[in-house]
Amino acid sequence: MKRLVVVLAAGQGTRMKSPRAKVLHPVLGRPMAIQTLASLETLSADRTFVVVGHQREAVQEALSSCGVTCVVQEPQLGTGHALMACRNAIEAEGPAEVLLVPGDAPLLPGDALAGMWDTFHRSGEAAAVVTLRLERPFGYGRILRDGASLVRIVEERDAKPEERALTEVNSGVYFFRSPGLWALLERVGRDNAQGEYYLTDLFALLHREGRSASLFAAPDPRDWLGINTQEELARTTQRLREGLVRRWMEAGATVMDPPSTWIEAGVRLGAGVVLHPFVRLCGTTRLESGVEVRSFSVLTDCEIGEGTLIKEHCVLERTAVGPRCILGPFSRTREGTVLEEGVHLGNFVETKKARLGKGVKANHLSYLGDATVGAGSNIGAGTITCNYDGRMKHPTVLGEGVFVGSDTQLVAPVTVGDGAYIGAGATVTKDVPAGALAISRVPQKNVEGWAERKKARGR
Repeated sequence: MKRLVVVLAAGQGTRMKSPRAKVLHPVLGRPMAIQTLASLETLSADRTFVVVGHQREAVQEALSSCGVTCVVQEPQLGTGHALMACRNAIEAEGPAEVLLVPGDAPLLPGDALAGMWDTFHRSGEAAAVVTLRLERPFGYGRILRDGASLVRIVEERDAKPEERALTEVNSGVYFFRSPGLWALLERVGRDNAQGEYYLTDLFALLHREGRSASLFAAPDPRDWLGINTQEELARTTQRLREGLVRRWMEAGATVMDPPSTWIEAGVRLGAGVVLHPFVRLCGTTRLESGVEVRSFSVLTDCEIGEGTLIKEHCVLERTAVGPRCILGPFSRTREGTVLEEGVHLGNFVETKKARLGKGVKANHLSYLGDATVGAGSNIGAGTITCNYDGRMKHPTVLGEGVFVGSDTQLVAPVTVGDGAYIGAGATVTKDVPAGALAISRVPQKNVEGWAERKKARGR
């Protein structure tokens, strides 16, 4: 019998009070729905279906690389209606066990779910539900029992006062067997406060027929809670981040101040990485072993080579940095930057679509855009590649071993040959041959006695 997963991601999420669909809100750098799917990866399900509805085009686009099948629910008439929308897709798979989860629960523990699924498989029962014990159960469906047996699940809006006092609630995670599921779903009506087809009504139908459903108690309710408000989004993100930081420390990374360190879900760290307080690692950033990142630096979608030091207040975006480089403080590298082994990039240096060869040094106050700099070259303070003519960008190419003096403007397109020197203050508008010295400056003139004459006039 196949194992199928259905993720409910069609709702609007009105309590988020946001124009964005709830499941697209970011959780550690990923849309919430993708983070939920990531929590289910250890289940190795045969197929995963995601029910989409509100802003379905945007949700489908976000999930396009996740290997899931999207099923449209239109209109959105409740959880029972959402599962019925999957009927054709599920029946096409043949007899199956179905795990249904909400798309707004990114903390779901995959290992615990796998154990519950195995237990459900052996039980032979028609359905199962995961329950939580909450001190403040507001908003959750209450579990009504008869001893160990589930009688029904009553939603908050439909519950009587004594039922609302119950603290065992529905997590929104269910197991079903597909052969008998659809006949039950067809009997679910909309006679409730919200006028929707409640999936939870299935359990009352099962009880009336004398068929039992399993109840699985969640070991830690915090891992099973869905996100309905911005506050819950922040709280869930914090919990996920804390767990992620803890796992990286267990793997050998040194995190000096875990509460202030931001590591997103797609980040990977090598052994011996050192992160100072207030570091942000975002997107698909990879740090090889021995990398040190100091405070207030932000890295997004970067590859950082072994032993590299990134000093304070650096901002790196879509940059590849080789081993044993030194960056910062206050360096900025933009998309398309490649720094080869041993590059030094100092304070207030910015690069964009630039490739700096092995051992290049640009230590002060420079902009290198659309540039290629050969190995061993030195870029003096205040060097600017003037790459934009008002309409188009143009390249600057410096060979190996080039020395560029301070306050130089390289007006692209321009090429400087290997071993060439450029004098300080030059404006280079023509190619410089290899081994040549380029000078472009007004000759100095000294006016003797000028200062004394100025002072005399001032009196």
